[in-house]
Amino acid sequence: MKTLPSSLRWVAMGGLAIGLGWSTLLPADTVETLTVGYIGMQRDDNVEPLSVLDPVLDDEGLQGARLGINDNNATAQFLGQEFMLHEVEVAQGGDVGEALQALVDEGVDWIVSGLPAEALLDVMAHPARGDRVVFNAQAPDDELRGEACHPDLYHTTPSRRMLSDALAQFLAFKQWDRWALVYGNTEEDRILADVLRTAAERYGHRIVGDKQWPHDPMARRAEGGFHAIQREIPVFVQDLPEHDVLVIADETDYFGEYFPYQTWAPRPVVGTQGLVAAPWHRAHESWGAVQLQRRFEDLAERWMTPRDFGAWLAVRSLGEAAARTGSVERDAILDYLLSEEFELAGYLGLPVSYRTWNHQLRQPILVTGPRMVASVSPQEGYLHPRTPLDSLGADEGESTCRF
Repeated sequence: MKTLPSSLRWVAMGGLAIGLGWSTLLPADTVETLTVGYIGMQRDDNVEPLSVLDPVLDDEGLQGARLGINDNNATAQFLGQEFMLHEVEVAQGGDVGEALQALVDEGVDWIVSGLPAEALLDVMAHPARGDRVVFNAQAPDDELRGEACHPDLYHTTPSRRMLSDALAQFLAFKQWDRWALVYGNTEEDRILADVLRTAAERYGHRIVGDKQWPHDPMARRAEGGFHAIQREIPVFVQDLPEHDVLVIADETDYFGEYFPYQTWAPRPVVGTQGLVAAPWHRAHESWGAVQLQRRFEDLAERWMTPRDFGAWLAVRSLGEAAARTGSVERDAILDYLLSEEFELAGYLGLPVSYRTWNHQLRQPILVTGPRMVASVSPQEGYLHPRTPLDSLGADEGESTCRF
């Protein structure tokens, strides 16, 4: 575990530097402070991106939280409020409880999690957390929104089911209804494959055949054996029945990028590679998204990723609630977050808000290729009595979450 106290001061002052300056606005003793803690996990040094074009990021998620603090303080300085950020990072296999205790000792009131599901559940069960609310900005596991949900757990990153539904809606619009499914041999990929099967059934698609990629995650091509790849993959998919699209389930990105342009039949590749469903993408520029992208690039000197976006949404949710209620108190913020009045501009065309039954942030989902956004779900025609956004993911009547 390592703490980053110097970055705390820099991030907190970054937003305060905007405008007139704090000292010229309000006396210090009238300022109410809301303190946020970000808990992340160090990247696995043994896993490198499959493509050399993908940067190796050590601050994914954290930079989104920092931008959220700056954006909050740009308004909060006029309202007698101030947002502070404390940061802590856990090593792979490290003690999450120790990191959580470090944040609590710093006086953190709210927590943004950049942790995978297992570590996040450890945080929720740890006595040091008390009644602090945790925003899940990374883990897509539907279980966290279902059987393992918690009244103090909110989700700003979409679930696997939301992402799968978004893709399935677009494929239904295209009438690409016959799917061939290839999934990896990790537990995450098997779970995602099941979620994709559910989405296919929900939106009238048919999975005509499926196969599991036989190689281990670490068995990556390092020798540039292009001729071997273009012989192996067509043979691997040759016996799949006639299909409209080849759907890939490869969350760890260890084989899926090999499939575009290497299939037996000339078919689009979709899923976790090729055409993907994502909460955020560097090619997104509509509805003012360019402004957010540029602010992030000025801060982090790189593109914003979905994990950064999830952390930014979490911090901005607190800023929006505090501004609207005029309070940094826990109960006032939570009541507003779950009210019909709460709406946050997420640069996605429709305002985002929280579902009361599982605390998932309802949000539009981008359907995008590597360099251009193809569409945004929910697609036209998918109606819902509350909001079309609730056509993505588990609806209230089918949710297994019981607080």
